Amino acid sequence: MVTLFRRLVLVSALCAAPAAAQGFEDLAGLETRLVVALGAGIGEAGGPSSPLDRRLKLAACPEPVIVEAPHLGAATLRCEPLGWRIRVPLTRSAAVAAAAAEPVIRRGDQVEVFAFGGTFQVSTLAVAEEDGAAGERIRLRADRKSAPIFGQVTEDGRVSVTGFN
Repeated sequence: MVTLFRRLVLVSALCAAPAAAQGFEDLAGLETRLVVALGAGIGEAGGPSSPLDRRLKLAACPEPVIVEAPHLGAATLRCEPLGWRIRVPLTRSAAVAAAAAEPVIRRGDQVEVFAFGGTFQVSTLAVAEEDGAAGERIRLRADRKSAPIFGQVTEDGRVSVTGFN
């Protein structure tokens, strides 16, 4: 897996030079960045539903492109300095699609949000900003002025937040 990742990085670096010389964003590099951020490949559950359209001619972003958390079935790629953004539809898993009719958490519910580390678990309370069924990712806020957090709904009605390894 590590060798494959190194090869992808090398290929994206080699492809970036001609794209940058033309003034357009490297779509293969964007695609790789998106797949790594989502943790799922193209066509896989939770990953992009199809490759990026190669006809796109996006101005080369002078800073790294931001990959926003999935929302409403799509992930967003954004270049803040130039102001462009694209939304990429995601593939839903069969379990999420089946459970979509039965939300475990409703908008406005106070829920327990937890995160696991190597040897610890941390939890807090937050308010759900959208309905969510088991397996879905939803947006939450600890209070009205805080930035939103994204987490995955568990079957027992709690929300798991990843990224604390």
